[in-house]
Amino acid sequence: MAIAAIFMLRPASAPPASPAAPSAASPAKKIDGAGHQRLVGRWVRPDGGYILEIRGAAADGKLDAAYLNPNPIHMERAEWQLKDGTLTVFIELRDLNYPGSTYTLEFLEAEDRMVGTYFQAVERLTFYVEFARLN
Repeated sequence: MAIAAIFMLRPASAPPASPAAPSAASPAKKIDGAGHQRLVGRWVRPDGGYILEIRGAAADGKLDAAYLNPNPIHMERAEWQLKDGTLTVFIELRDLNYPGSTYTLEFLEAEDRMVGTYFQAVERLTFYVEFARLN
């Protein structure tokens, strides 16, 4: 089932198909201080129901996180950083059917969502994805 859901994604190289995709007209709000704490929560990827649960965001850039599809998928790395005032998240998965798949996301504070790319390592394809906060 996970493989079928992956093929429903839109390749990142295709032009955005919905107004929900980020654009120059709606830049990410600049974050400073302890803004990384806004990442804590449960996030869902609406196109497949995948869950990214961020339990903690340490000042050193490490995230205490889990990825569920619907069962847990081993995360090799989960980190955040501030790039030019934009809060970014990097997740690397290392598990059966996830041999180095990665998420590179930007937190859009005004919209309370994360958007970016998913590199699907098995097929070596990159897709545009977004995560909406569950709580």
